[in-house]
Amino acid sequence: MNVEIKGIRFFAWVVEESNYLQGEDRMKEIFVRIERCVGCHSCELACAVEHSRSKNLYEAIYEIPRPKRRLYVEQMEGRRIPFLCRHCEDAPCVRACRTNALLQDPVTRIVTHSPERCIGCWLCAMTCPYGVINREEERRIAIKCDRCPQREEPACVKACLTGALVFLEEQDFASLVRREAISRTF
Repeated sequence: MNVEIKGIRFFAWVVEESNYLQGEDRMKEIFVRIERCVGCHSCELACAVEHSRSKNLYEAIYEIPRPKRRLYVEQMEGRRIPFLCRHCEDAPCVRACRTNALLQDPVTRIVTHSPERCIGCWLCAMTCPYGVINREEERRIAIKCDRCPQREEPACVKACLTGALVFLEEQDFASLVRREAISRTF
């Protein structure tokens, strides 16, 4: 969503409200605050290290296959923008996967990948509207953001020093955006 108020431009990801966001079962999402990204790529590095065998930067650079990031900081119209899996409500990558290597949790909407079922056909990558499914060529499998299920906060969010990536419930993110808008207005 792109909104301008009193010459201040606001950018935010719009998340459709669905059943899993209502009541006490609301889930956290990774939101991007585009105006805060400086393009340092710390999120990409943290993601790759988190998905390495060693979980250590100094050891990970020597691993084979080399750990890969699951999000991408791209430059567009003079701005740097982090792109990562949005775990779409009706995920086209899940529908395209013929081996059920990609599955979507009906409650959390998180799309998970089972490498042992992946045959490397790349149909998921071809159908992803955000272009965030990558290849691990050595094992010939697809890789994507899994939101770091073993962590309380995804590695990319924790590594983001400017707060461009935040891990919040949708209502909390909306409140944060409103509070920041008010503080800039007065």
